[in-house]
Amino acid sequence: MMTVLVPWLEFAFCVLLIGLAGPALPRYGYVISRLTGLSRSWIGLVLLATATSLPELMTGISAVTVADAPNIAVGDVLGSCVFNLVMLVLLDELSRGEPMYRRIDQGHILTAGFGVILIGAAGASLLLSQNAFDFRIGHVGGYTPFIVVIYLIAMRAAFVYERRTPPPPEITKSEAGISLTAALLRYAGAAAVVVAAGAWLPFVGQELAAVMGWKTTFVGTLFIAAATSVPELVVTVSALRLGSVDMAIGNLLGSNLFDILILAVDDVAYTRAPLLRAASPANAITAFAAVIMLGIFIVAMLYKPETRVRGTISWISLSLLVVYLFSSYAVYLYGH
Repeated sequence: MMTVLVPWLEFAFCVLLIGLAGPALPRYGYVISRLTGLSRSWIGLVLLATATSLPELMTGISAVTVADAPNIAVGDVLGSCVFNLVMLVLLDELSRGEPMYRRIDQGHILTAGFGVILIGAAGASLLLSQNAFDFRIGHVGGYTPFIVVIYLIAMRAAFVYERRTPPPPEITKSEAGISLTAALLRYAGAAAVVVAAGAWLPFVGQELAAVMGWKTTFVGTLFIAAATSVPELVVTVSALRLGSVDMAIGNLLGSNLFDILILAVDDVAYTRAPLLRAASPANAITAFAAVIMLGIFIVAMLYKPETRVRGTISWISLSLLVVYLFSSYAVYLYGH
């Protein structure tokens, strides 16, 4: 009994650490960017994006360098993309009054479109890498430079679009008295906790897979991805409670783009072979599920549905949930 219980307790402890320290990263990262004047520059954008996705970044690097668990690294990245999109269901359920998809800015189609390109390219590259097509630069897959270039183009496009929108709110009263040194120290402290938990997660995932008889692809896609997405969940719900549904959705879609960039970073760190060649083809199920979910979201942005299923969520959100559950079950069946 204890043999089974210990990995679950370790997993719960990692989730607790990330849940406590993770939300502090974007909060103090935002304060740093405002105090240094970086909020309107590339550095500010990169700082905040890195803050929300630091758990995925550290888990991936630990998985490919120390734990030698490429399936957990790839499953975490792609699973986080799907998990971020299924959070739209929660946002829709929490949104009262006017349906959520009728309230949000159509500018999110830009980020969603780039998400389709990046995640779709990752899924296709994963399948192609399993066969004769294995273009690489040293140990790095040929898809990695493509991911980096498209990500930079997406950030440039988002930056240009952002200049047409109203500026972000000023620092709140509770944050106004924080000095730059204090903000940096708190950011570094929270980052250290997340780094430690993220580095530990791949080993916990391998233990879970062993004691439960599950495949590492399934564990990485479902459990590790959910654990590393806790900061996005907290920040997204907090933004919704502040009345900024666009900020909440922008956080989720923007995190997806950065998560795919993490895939490129993991590929560079994994020196044995191109990362996607070493990963299970079942991870492509998750990638294409994310593409389908993004397609559903884009349809919702253009169609603006009014009706709700039993007065709670729209059929768009119900479709997203079905795709998430189906893809998770498919990975459970076919993952390695």
